[in-house]
Amino acid sequence: MDIGIDQIGFYTPNKFVDMVDLANARNQDPNKFLIGIGQDRMAVADKTQDAVAMGINATAEYLDQVDLEQLGLLIFATESGIDQSKSASLFVKEALNLPVNIRTFEIKEACFALTAALQVARDYVRAHPHHSAMIIGSDIARYGLNTAGEVTQGAGAISMLIKESPAIIALEDGHASYSENINDFWRPNGSPVAMVDGHYSRDVYLDFFKETFKEYLAQTKLTVSDFAGICYHLPYTKMGFKAHRIAIQGQDEETAKRLSDNFQLSAKYSRQVGNIYTASLYMSILSLLENGDLEAGDRIGFFSYGSGAMAEFFSGKVVDGYQRRLRPGLHKRMLQERTRLGVGQYEDIFTEGLENLPENVEFESDANHGTWFLAGQEGYVRKYQQK
Repeated sequence: MDIGIDQIGFYTPNKFVDMVDLANARNQDPNKFLIGIGQDRMAVADKTQDAVAMGINATAEYLDQVDLEQLGLLIFATESGIDQSKSASLFVKEALNLPVNIRTFEIKEACFALTAALQVARDYVRAHPHHSAMIIGSDIARYGLNTAGEVTQGAGAISMLIKESPAIIALEDGHASYSENINDFWRPNGSPVAMVDGHYSRDVYLDFFKETFKEYLAQTKLTVSDFAGICYHLPYTKMGFKAHRIAIQGQDEETAKRLSDNFQLSAKYSRQVGNIYTASLYMSILSLLENGDLEAGDRIGFFSYGSGAMAEFFSGKVVDGYQRRLRPGLHKRMLQERTRLGVGQYEDIFTEGLENLPENVEFESDANHGTWFLAGQEGYVRKYQQK
């Protein structure tokens, strides 16, 4: 029984800061950000677009294509949770009027969490073949103004429907996992921004890629040439590119070119959005699907990494007719129609986002009609509505 991705939705807020503007404001050579880091723009979430609102918007994109009577599981993966006890998924469930009899919860392990959700969803569908599972990864990456990690921030969400006989990607059997308790990135209680040892995290990321990729090839007897492309968790484009260079080392010219071309296509959305933590790998997958020219049966490798640290390599095959389930025009318009912020405007929005909300507050949204947003808080209970 084939199980995999049947629907995929994507959302990023309607504001961004340009990397050239940010570099100039920070007295840096723009090429340090554009080439050295590999980012062009960075999505900026205002106070009305928290992880829940973005997750709702990503899911609403395909909800009318879902048989809700078959939906049995909803998992929300995030590092940007809005409550220490209550799952973000319950807010999504209410907003989208999902069935009352589904199992739902929130899951966390840094940027690996959406992959964890995917594997749980896959096992659920395997045990319940006529049911589907909905999984959401939604995050706002914050490191602080004028910090080394500032250029690797971002905001956005990916939502996927997992079911048997999927229309987009059928997951293959086998996976290679690797984990260690390390301190490359963390966000302690009380801190609104992450703490990171950037160089150490990069080295661990690459070491974990080597371990999982090597083990996966040994386990499956596949070779690098068997892949049409490999998608990576992209906290920033250059980090994934370093892993890509390891993957193609020693390969023939045709294989190296194919994988290199598809890596660049997989990074197109990331270059425009930035780091979205749990959903970064899956934004890369969507970018390759919508910007590439894959054929039915093409194998794509997936490298998932979450600091702390947990990594996994697995793969899937593109399903015949997958293009019919994609919405590239919608996503490209969403990226093109965003508002370009001045650096001062971005700094004001960022600083405001670090503050705890008062007990009672109301917000207005400048997003497009139909967009879900955080409308405020009553008695510390967040309220969401559609514009």
